[in-house]
Amino acid sequence: MGLADRNYRQRGTWAAVGLGQLTPMAKWLIIINVAIFFGDSMLFHNRLGNWGCFTIESAINNGRIWEFFTFQFLHGSVLHVVFNMAGLYIFGPWAERWWGARRFLAFYLLCGAAGAIFYTLLAWIGILQPPPGMASLDGMPLVGASAGIYGILVGVAVIAPDLRVLLYFPPIEMSMRQVAMAVLAIAAGTVILDLGDNAGGEAGHLGGAILGFFLMRRPGLLGWADWHGAAVEVIRPKAFVGPAEAKLRPRTEVDLHSQAEVDRILEKISEHGFQSLTDAERNHLQEIAKSIPPAP
Repeated sequence: MGLADRNYRQRGTWAAVGLGQLTPMAKWLIIINVAIFFGDSMLFHNRLGNWGCFTIESAINNGRIWEFFTFQFLHGSVLHVVFNMAGLYIFGPWAERWWGARRFLAFYLLCGAAGAIFYTLLAWIGILQPPPGMASLDGMPLVGASAGIYGILVGVAVIAPDLRVLLYFPPIEMSMRQVAMAVLAIAAGTVILDLGDNAGGEAGHLGGAILGFFLMRRPGLLGWADWHGAAVEVIRPKAFVGPAEAKLRPRTEVDLHSQAEVDRILEKISEHGFQSLTDAERNHLQEIAKSIPPAP
C-alpha cells in the first residue's frame, strides 16, 4: 500500500488541531520552547543565547557542537517564538502520528541541525553574504526552531499533500503541497537574490526542508531512534475509536481477539509510526473502522 492509499491523504481533510489532539512530543516541545524563551528573558537576562546560539565560529571552529541542537530552542522575540510554536502546534501532530513519538523527535532535531549545516555551507561557498560592516558570517548568530518546523512542513506535504489549509494572511485556501512549494520558493528566492535581512534564516529553512524530504523518502534511516524501555503512550486515531459498549453486553472470543489485535497495532503505531505497519495490519484497521457504527 502506498502513501496515497492512506486515509489521511484523501481530500476534504483540514489541518485543524485542538488541544485534545496535541500529541505528547509536540506538546512537550512547545512547552520547552516557550519556557526557555520566557525563562531566559525574565531570569537569565538573555544570557542563554550566548551559550546556546549557533555560530560558525563557535560551533565548528571552536568545537561547540551542541549548538547544532541548542540554537533550536532559542528565539529572538515574542513573535518569533509564537509563529514557530504555532507551526509546531498545527503540523507537528500529523508528523508525530506518522513517525511515532521517538522518531518524530529525532526527525525534528535532525532537520533543525540540517538548517545550521546548510547555512554554514552556503556561507562557505559565498552564496550568503555578510551584512554591511561584517567581514564574514562566522560570528553571525543563528537561533530558532524554524528549520525543524520546515522539515515537518515538508513531511506533512509528503504524507498528506491534499490536506487543506486556510491561511490567515492572505485569507486563501491551499493544499499542503501548495503551501510547501510556496514557502520553499520564498526561501530559495530570498537566499539566491539576497532579499531582505533574513537570507541566513531562510537558508536554514531550506536545509531543514531538504533533510525532511530525504528522511520521509527513507524512513528506515531513523530506525535507531526506537530505543526500548521508555513508557509508551498509545495515540488512538479517532477513526478507530467507536462508541462505548454497554457494560453488560457479552463479548465473544472473536471480539476479544480482535480488540487485542487492534491494541497491538495501535501500540506499534505509537512506537514506530504509521509507516511501520504491514499491509495486513493496515487492512485489519480499515476493516475494524468500517465495522464501527457511526455515532448518533
